[in-house]
Amino acid sequence: VQLVESGGGLVQVGGSLRLSCAASGSVNMVNTLGWYRQPPGKSRELVATMTDFGDAVYADSVKGRFTISRDTARNRLYLQMSNLNPEDSAVYYCYLSRWIPGGGPLDYWGQGTQVTVSS
Repeated sequence: VQLVESGGGLVQVGGSLRLSCAASGSVNMVNTLGWYRQPPGKSRELVATMTDFGDAVYADSVKGRFTISRDTARNRLYLQMSNLNPEDSAVYYCYLSRWIPGGGPLDYWGQGTQVTVSS
């Protein structure tokens, strides 16, 4: 499975961005998809995840501002980000986890896309 993010960039405080993640390869037996981010000098942290059934979980810091969505037919994952603030500046990573019967989980990560929010 290959994951390629796009849509990052520079935005002003209060602005919006939409991140996209294109998945290719053996995109089956998917358990969880999501977005993580890594701010400068900090550890990677969860932003939002979605189960294969569509149940979403958000970090408290982004609730009400970010929305995760999926286009299963096109193997795309999205993150709509609104009302951005400087604390949202980070490298954003797409994540996919598959559950292999008899083998357990296999996790995949994209290369990341930079989001910078200027004040």
